[in-house]
Amino acid sequence: MKYFSTKDRSLKIDLKTVVTTGMPSDGGLYMPVDIPQISSYVLSEFQNMPINDIAKVVLHDFIVDDLNQSDFEVVVDEALNFNIPLKKITDNISVLELFHGPTLAFKDVGARFMSRLLSKLIKNDKQMINIVVATSGDTGSAVASGFYNVDGIRVFILYPSKKISDIQKKQITTYGNNIYPLEIEGNFDDCQRIVKRLLSDQQIHEMHRITTANSINIARLLPQIVYYFKAVSQFKEYDKLYISVPSGNFGNLCAGIIAKKMGLCIFKFIAATNVNDVVPHYLNTGEYLPKPSKRTLSNAMDVGDPSNFERILELYQHDYQAIKEDIIGLAFTDEQTKFKIKDMFQNQGYLLDPHGAVGLFALEEILKRFSCSLNIKGIALETAHPAKFKEDMEKIIGKNIEIPVRLKERLRLKEKSELLPNEYSKVKEYFLSICG
Repeated sequence: MKYFSTKDRSLKIDLKTVVTTGMPSDGGLYMPVDIPQISSYVLSEFQNMPINDIAKVVLHDFIVDDLNQSDFEVVVDEALNFNIPLKKITDNISVLELFHGPTLAFKDVGARFMSRLLSKLIKNDKQMINIVVATSGDTGSAVASGFYNVDGIRVFILYPSKKISDIQKKQITTYGNNIYPLEIEGNFDDCQRIVKRLLSDQQIHEMHRITTANSINIARLLPQIVYYFKAVSQFKEYDKLYISVPSGNFGNLCAGIIAKKMGLCIFKFIAATNVNDVVPHYLNTGEYLPKPSKRTLSNAMDVGDPSNFERILELYQHDYQAIKEDIIGLAFTDEQTKFKIKDMFQNQGYLLDPHGAVGLFALEEILKRFSCSLNIKGIALETAHPAKFKEDMEKIIGKNIEIPVRLKERLRLKEKSELLPNEYSKVKEYFLSICG
């Protein structure tokens, strides 16, 4: 498989170059030249297959031209070695729990896959590779965990000061060794802009190898396609299937759209956001108006200029009507998010995290529009474990939340990070001081 830039379709770039550079030099984003098709017969086989075996089918054509089959299977088996269960909430609504990985967030899927893929791709290289990543919460912890002590790789994680939960900060700042956490005096969009400048800085490229582990990097996004196939395969008969995706940087939704274009039977997606509603506004008006992000309870979705929106435009060839045909956009306030968490806990005995609550609220709002005679099914993605937001969650439900053992162990460790101003020159200076 070759990859092109969203700003230059004539490019035909190999996977190793795509993964090790992160972004094209023209400032676009990499996309696969072709979208592989999965036949209805193969899709029917997925129902009884474990997720790693599904991944070997779904991701095969994206990867194997650049990685031998044996290494590809090792990457998949090591990355996708945890369960992703589909929990039935009502007769027509289910929740896909994506938080059973090491850091209790869906980002584990992409980060673990990318770390192992990159390790295989550069195993014969002599020069160190540097990863820079911006995080609004869960990406940083997943990347820190996934790349910790991986030979030949240094990781710089930029996170917004005082805008992530204490637990998320612990999960980013307690590794050491090859993991360098940078606390930036700004918001997520500031961190993301700095990362993009580092990736396009010619002076840095002349001295060091640099890439990113944000969903800007296609290697982070591709494995997320797999759990859509796993989830949908659990449904035998339905008239229409809606999937509600809590959305921030829109990599998760982008992966779902690719899955649909590969042949997966999904009627519509719901782009569910908090008050950072740039994409729902676009879907409702046709105007894409980036703006500074606002801090919310669902902090991993606090993005005012989502990078992967460019990929979504590319997947639909910039056809606004085609995008509207497949995607519905809804936005919710913190008060609505809290209401849904409390409502679900009291009436269904199910505890949502703030991001999953936004996704479920959006799904319920859409399904209310249909008569009971239709066999409509819906899946809401639950992207993080509620314990990652322990303090806020306990205030909402009025009860103590038990922290999983592996998270307790992380919380006991000492934090170490570098506080830097929201200035590109200062971050670049620090980067070069570490890389030499």
